[in-house]
Amino acid sequence: MKWKQVRELFPDQFVLISILDYTEQEDKKIVTEVAPIRAVPALDANKAFFSAEPGSIVYHTSNEDCVIHLRKDPLLRVRRGS
Repeated sequence: MKWKQVRELFPDQFVLISILDYTEQEDKKIVTEVAPIRAVPALDANKAFFSAEPGSIVYHTSNEDCVIHLRKDPLLRVRRGS
């Protein structure tokens, strides 16, 4: 299913989706095919986001496109004291 169809089925909601197909462009993963699993209440969206299985994500349907920004170096380096 295309993201546009998910947006029509679940207007202005958080949705747990399974990513079926995507393309990568520089530091972005542009999702092209998804399988909606269920709507997620706004109060539970954060918890559902962090507990989503690999290959799934919680995303809000107010977004025109489903785009995931990738981190090339996910580690944060902190210098303590001087």
